[in-house]
Amino acid sequence: MANHSDEATASRIDWDAQAAAFDDEPDHGLRDADVRRAWAARLASWLPARPGDVLDLGCGTGSLSLLAAEQGHRVTGVDLSPAMVASARAKLAGRDAVFLTGDAAAPPVGEQRFDAVLVRHVLWTLPDPGRVLRHWPELLRPGGRLVLVEGVWGAVAPVGIPAARLTALLAPLAGQVRVERLSGDSSLWGRKVADERYAVVAVPE
Repeated sequence: MANHSDEATASRIDWDAQAAAFDDEPDHGLRDADVRRAWAARLASWLPARPGDVLDLGCGTGSLSLLAAEQGHRVTGVDLSPAMVASARAKLAGRDAVFLTGDAAAPPVGEQRFDAVLVRHVLWTLPDPGRVLRHWPELLRPGGRLVLVEGVWGAVAPVGIPAARLTALLAPLAGQVRVERLSGDSSLWGRKVADERYAVVAVPE
């Protein structure tokens, strides 16, 4: 379960300092063709079939943003780290994509609304996940969806948010909630993993 120690751990991370080496992780940089194909296939199944507007919160260096753009979507990425945003802009140069420096909990998108809000490995870092999950549906157009990729990492001092807790938080907000377990698909991570990794696709009421 996510708790204050999780948030403290996340808040101590210097994401600007992490930016240069961030893509070295197989599931961050998607440099391996098999890993890239695995994420592209999952993303295609989670995002709307027709090209639409996708908000990628905590976009990091823009690897998932790039996959979404390649699938025809118009992408707006938001990250708190200026260095991450600079990397994302470089990665998607010439694409139909905009990247903004800002807080995923309160993204600086004004009145713009989206067909999907995509969030990977971010929710557990935020101080009040319940409040954030009440806000994010307000960023969606009618019929839009939340795509949340989360997990629990580490055996000694695990951090993260279990699927059971996330689905409980979403229950009052979403008419449709689908959970996909991802731990068993080593092609997503570039190796076998034993911890809890999953995606939730939710369509708010």
